[in-house]
Amino acid sequence: MAAWTQVESEAPGFASRVRERFDSGTNKTMATVRTDGAPRISGTEVAFREGRITLGMMPGSVKLQDVRRDPRVAIHSPTIEPPAGKPSDWPGDAKIAGRLIDIAPLESEPPGSSCFEVDVSEVVLTYVDGSNTRLVIEGWHDGRGWTTRSRA
Repeated sequence: MAAWTQVESEAPGFASRVRERFDSGTNKTMATVRTDGAPRISGTEVAFREGRITLGMMPGSVKLQDVRRDPRVAIHSPTIEPPAGKPSDWPGDAKIAGRLIDIAPLESEPPGSSCFEVDVSEVVLTYVDGSNTRLVIEGWHDGRGWTTRSRA
């Protein structure tokens, strides 16, 4: 897995567009793994700091219990509704998957919070092309780098 700096280094334009999607709103959605293996969706906030993606969790939260048991997560950017009639004006959606690694508490977090850095395994960006006919899927995968494809 990789730090966000690796994505920025290998695919800087792609990384910038992904970060723009994540910075488009405060509330992101994060999937964790429940005890029974089923997914759990929770709200979260993330920060891109000095080449890292970080986030915090309140003590005793269910998502904290999930990641203490199984650190795999998937995080989705805020969703913005595509404009009527011109989907290519939609900025798209971004997703980041990986594992959470404990880090020292950040100054901005409440006392007792747990803080993490995302050890990135996959980053995906989807949007509609300029002709409004194709969905574009850009992705970065640890060990494979950046790719792009589209489908009608």
